[in-house]
Parts: sequence; structure tokens; C-alpha cells
Amino acid sequence: MKTRSLALMLLLLPAMWALAQKPETMGKATPVTQPGQFTDGIEGPACDRDGFIYAVNYREQGTIGRISPDGKGEVWVKLPGKSIGNGIVFNQQGIMFVADYTGHNVLRIDPATKKITVHAHNEAMNQPNDLAIMADGTLFASDPNWPKETGQLWRIDTDGTTHRVANGMGTTNGIDVSPDGKTLYVNESKQRNLWAFPIRADKSLGEKKLLKQFPDFGFDGMRLDVAGNIHITRHGKGTVVVLNPKGEILKEIDVLGGKPSNLCFGGKDGRTVYVTEVDHTRLVMYRSDLPGLAWARIQGK
Repeated sequence: MKTRSLALMLLLLPAMWALAQKPETMGKATPVTQPGQFTDGIEGPACDRDGFIYAVNYREQGTIGRISPDGKGEVWVKLPGKSIGNGIVFNQQGIMFVADYTGHNVLRIDPATKKITVHAHNEAMNQPNDLAIMADGTLFASDPNWPKETGQLWRIDTDGTTHRVANGMGTTNGIDVSPDGKTLYVNESKQRNLWAFPIRADKSLGEKKLLKQFPDFGFDGMRLDVAGNIHITRHGKGTVVVLNPKGEILKEIDVLGGKPSNLCFGGKDGRTVYVTEVDHTRLVMYRSDLPGLAWARIQGK
């Protein structure tokens, strides 16, 4: 535990030093891409270790776009058949995983070759929506049924085996794992609930605990920073709300459009937050005071 605490402190020192030496405007969003470069299915996003941002449905449905930090974009890959992507994560080896909601799949993409394979498939999935990844590469997927306003959760082992780990929920959407790997956070878009599940040693889930319920607007994507704070897009309100692990609101950031769909952390220090925004079908960014957990992991920190 002392070693883990020391490692976290060393990771935070550069950000603390930068803040002490040069005041920085935090939480002020600016556009990254021009409006209309994505379809209204803009989602994802995820950053690789070189700083590129990947988001789905660039120019047309069924694609994944790659955006450089200065906003230059390209169609990186086209997904096979009728597949359409949603959430994206990278493992520590740099392999990309994409929730393919039309095909009931989780796709695996090797960035070196751009080869696309089906990592996991289960017809019992409604439409895998968003993904979370543990340090060992185990995936969790949210799986809403929008017409019925219900949802379930899946665990996907590194060999692609699928396990339904929760059902009878609301419209499960944003999902992520705590820095210590012991808690799975999941939100429900329609019901506006944020839940915390204990992750047992066998990676099954324990009894969920309600951390926070909001009275208005909706939820979408969700990511954690290195301190375990929970960053959630407020679909319909046009903000990202940040809560601590107890469910207490720390801050809320305007993201220049009413329908943010998801977010990721990137940049040279992991403190640039990229948000996919549906109203203007573009990426926006703002600066955070802490690096993202996923960024720290893929950088090996």
C-alpha cells in the first residue's frame, strides 16, 4: 500500500509543480475539430500513448477517426460489414478494443497492422455500449436496452469469454474501474444513477451501492482520473461533472454543446480531457488538474 501511495505521489508531482509555477486556466473548453467532421454517432474516444485521439463515426458511420492533438483528422479504419463502434479502450500493450453495438461484438484492432478481429461475441448482448478495462486487460461492458430502459453488464476475459455479471438494471452506459481495481463504477442514463460495484477476487461483482442520483438531464460516458475521481458527461446539460469516490460533486465543466457523449484523457501530461460532442459533431478539449487513469496505465506510470 505504501509503494502504491508513493507511486501515485510521484505521478502527481509534475502536475502539482506546474500549477505552483504557472497559473493555468482549468476547465475552459475549446474546440479541437471543426463542426461536422463526425456524424451524430460521435463517440469513443480514447488516446494512444503517442497522443492521437480516436473516436468513432468520423465522416461516416462505421469508421474510426484518428485526430492529432492539433485537430487534423483522418479515417483511420472502416469497420467490417454493418459494424458500428461506440466505446473504445486500449490495453497496456496498445491494442484497441471497440464496442460494436450493431454486431453484439467487442472488436479487437491491432494498431500496427489495423487488422480487425472479433474479440468477443454474444447474441444475448443488447448492444455493447461502453467499455472499461482492468490493469490485466479484463474488460467490462455496459449493455443497455434503450426501448425498454433496462440494461445489463458483461465481463469479457482476455481470451474473449463473456460472462453476464449483472442484469435487471436501468440503461447502463458509462463504466470504469477504480485505480486499485476493486470497484466498478456504472451509470444509468435514463435513471440518472451512479452505482459502485465491489469487484471480487474472481472478478464477479458484489452488491451494488448507489453513490449519486441526479434529478435532471442524463448520463453518458465516464472516465476516472488517477485519484479515483469520476468524470461523467451530462447528456442534455452540456457539461462534464466530476465527483469524488464518495459521490460528492467537486466541479462541473461546460463543454460548448448540449450533448456530450463521452470523454478521455490525453496530452503530454495526461491532463487534457477530450470530449465527443453531438450537437456540433466535434471534439472539444479542456485541461484537468489530474491525469487520467487510462493515460497513466498505457504510459506505464
